[in-house]
Formats: sequence, C-alpha cells, structure tokens
Amino acid sequence: MSIIYNLGILLYNAVLSALSLFNDKAKKLHQGRAETMRRLPSLHFPDACIWIHCASLGEFEQGRPIIEAIKKEDPSQKVVLTFFSPSGYEVQKNYALADAVMYLPSDRPANVKKFIKAINPKQAIFVKYEFWHHYLKHLHQLGINTYIVSAIFRPKHTFFKWYGGWYRKMLQYFTKLYVQNEESAQLLANIGINNYQVTGDTRFDRVYQIAQKAQEYPELALFAQDHKVLVGGSTWPAGEKLLANYLKHNPDCKLLLAPHEIHEEHLTQVEALMKDFICARYTALHQVDLKQLRVLIVDTMGMLSSMYRYGHVAYIGGGFGSGIHNTLEPATFGLPVIIGPNYKKYQEACDLIQLGAGFCVHNSSDFNKVANHLLKDSEHLSVASKASVDYVNKMRGATQIIVKELLG
Repeated sequence: MSIIYNLGILLYNAVLSALSLFNDKAKKLHQGRAETMRRLPSLHFPDACIWIHCASLGEFEQGRPIIEAIKKEDPSQKVVLTFFSPSGYEVQKNYALADAVMYLPSDRPANVKKFIKAINPKQAIFVKYEFWHHYLKHLHQLGINTYIVSAIFRPKHTFFKWYGGWYRKMLQYFTKLYVQNEESAQLLANIGINNYQVTGDTRFDRVYQIAQKAQEYPELALFAQDHKVLVGGSTWPAGEKLLANYLKHNPDCKLLLAPHEIHEEHLTQVEALMKDFICARYTALHQVDLKQLRVLIVDTMGMLSSMYRYGHVAYIGGGFGSGIHNTLEPATFGLPVIIGPNYKKYQEACDLIQLGAGFCVHNSSDFNKVANHLLKDSEHLSVASKASVDYVNKMRGATQIIVKELLG
C-alpha cells in the first residue's frame, strides 16, 4: 500500500506541474511548495515551535482559536502555520500571530525530513481531516507529540473499511485525537483507537469571538430599519433564484445578499435576477435611497460575518451544490438558517435542523413556506432564534480544553 500511496503522490505532483502552466490555483500551489523548500534553510526556531497545519481557509477558522489561545498564554511561543490549498494560504499568508506561514511541501520522505528538521516542532497539530502518511510517521519516529483537532469521522471513511488497515496505521501515529462528536469516538473505539477525546468543534469558539467583535455598518442598519430582512450568505445561483422568487411574493421583506462569487460576471447576473426590485451594490450606495432599497448586494470581502446582525433569517448557500457554507456564523447571532439538501455531512447543520433552528428546502415552494413561517410568525421566529443561540453557547469550549492539555 505504501508503494501505491507514493505513486499517487508522484502522479498528483506531475499533474499539478502540468496544470500549473494554465491554471492559476495549480500554479500558486506548485510555486508555493517550491518557495517553501527554498525558505527552509533560513528558518530558525532554536526553542522549538508549535506547528499547525490546515488544509484550507475553513480549517484555518478551526485552528485559529487554538493559535490565539496559545499566543495569549505564552506570547513568546513560536508558531508555524501551513496550508495545503491556495484558498487558505493566499488569504492568511500575512496572519500576524504566526511566525511563519507557508505551503506544506509534498508528502515525500525527503521533503518531510527537510521540513521537520527546519521548523523544529515540539508539537504538531493537524486540523479536522488531514492525514499525510510520511509526515505522521516521521513525527512519530522522532517522538514529537502530534494531535488532530476538531476531527470528524464517518463510517464511509477508508479507516473503517475491511481494506483500511494501512490507513488505520496513520491514526496510531497521533498522540491524541480531539473529535467533534460521539459517533467519531465510537468509530475509533471500534477499530482499537482509544487515544481520543470528545471536545467538540473549535469553530464554535471562533464564531462566538467574531460575534463579540462584530463590526457595525450604519448603511446596513438604515437599510434594515423597520423591515424583516433575509440575509443570503455565500449564495450561488440556485439559492439566489429562491430568494428572488420569495421577494416577488413578499413586498414587505428586504434582502441583504452576499454572493459567494463577487466577480463582475456573477454580480451582473444577480442584478439581472433582481431586476424587479430596487437593487444596489454596497460599493455604490451613494447613488440610492437606502430606505427605498429592496436588495443590497455586498460586493466586498470580509463583511459577511458581521452582516448577520442586521437580519432575521439567513439562507446559507451551497446546499444545492457540493455542500453548505458556514451556518454557525448566523446561528451565533440568533438567526434561524435555511439550507439546501446537501447538508448531511455537516454536523452543525444536522444539529440545527434537529433543534428547530435550521430548515432544509428543496425548491421554491419549500423555501416560501419556511420563510413565511419564520418571518410572519413572531413566536416561531423567537423560538428558532433562541435555539440557534443556545446551540452555539452550549457547544463552545473546545479550544480551552485542548490548549490546556497542549500547554499543560
């Protein structure tokens, strides 16, 4: 199996190199890995660092509370942060609390040895679902305590199949696995992995922090004043059509929309979809009367997490595609969430639905029914809102448990 794994890594690298000639994301990853290898001789952490690896931006939001807690406890502690994906690295390459931010070199034995020797970690922390055979094996051989945090496991994962023995070996390399739920714990126990602890998901701590420091936007407050407001978070075309249809039949409702893609082509498509309403982009609000506006399209990055404070109900995009985006950010502001059907691999979405704070829709009829029930029944909205807030508050605390053990 090691031979197959190594061949897979080599094949991936070859394909990545070829794609980098005409694909921007592949180019950034290919060049970024090479840059990491060039930087290694200049790295120097004589007192040993804590290394935290995240696949992408979503995993960084789970790792971030841990980094912040470590730095708060010991500001002198050096932290190395690595990413697999350009979507994580490009956004956080200047993250102030990390002493070095870089791409993770390819999981080949020679790369692994050079990288580990250069950064000199005393602990390694992988976030959620990152399993690299040679990295984990080498860390284990060196006796470096290695952890995975906010991990979640499902029966379909290879570890739990009859042919998954080689993959299960990787789980044995971890000093401890901090998992999100009891199902994950039971799956590990069933295959003889007992060095786990159910701590929950560190994202709950992160979204709570965001809510406490939410930025105020006077323009959004004026737009939302005296109206019921739907917030569309990280939306895609399928969901945007549902929202437009609802507005047509509910003239007393306003829409605060943050599309997942904010390039000009998509923004133009959204405006065409909303042509029946007075609509404006956030960057052009000086041209309109905010009180008369029905649809406000946020065409800038970084506002969404604070936008929810101005809404009553959130529709979160992605559920008609590969999977939903962040439902915890609106929940921490007390917004019930409406999502598409592709949500079942997201524990928090399942929990919100079970608690009556989340609602799955398949079409416009479903959406209209759910939205009306929430926006036109104040008691139902109040109950669902309280369920959202209570859920986030109940699930907070994973970061404190983990960091206490890491630094203890």
